[in-house]
Amino acid sequence: MAMKEMTEEECIASLTGPTLGRLACSLADQPYVVPLYFVYENGFFYALSTLGQKVDWMRANPKVCVQIDHIESDKQWVSVVATGTFEELREPQYTDEREHARKLLHTRPLWWQVPFAERQLKSEAELIPPIIFRIRVQAMSGLRAA
Repeated sequence: MAMKEMTEEECIASLTGPTLGRLACSLADQPYVVPLYFVYENGFFYALSTLGQKVDWMRANPKVCVQIDHIESDKQWVSVVATGTFEELREPQYTDEREHARKLLHTRPLWWQVPFAERQLKSEAELIPPIIFRIRVQAMSGLRAA
């Protein structure tokens, strides 16, 4: 199997499909990784969540990492890693950005599935408001096996 380092343009091109990835955050030297659906556009990953550990931790330490794989087989895969900064899109300051994020997320199948499952775990009867956020990408790299 040969591996190739990807250019930033190749990394970005690989993020155009459905993007279930992993979001890594940390607090007090403790890492935490969770699955999350993302949409990438113009230097940002957009996502939806509910209040919980990852949001608490990202509010306290906004430095995060996103990792996304596209695996066709053991010998054909792409892996992209991006580091960046968490930005919560709160009302009313980010009304336009929130609407834009919603439109982007609606283009992806099952984008709501992980937050909805979290809601059910936290409270079946109580409505938990969604949190829309983005990750401002600072660096991106990738590897391709073929």
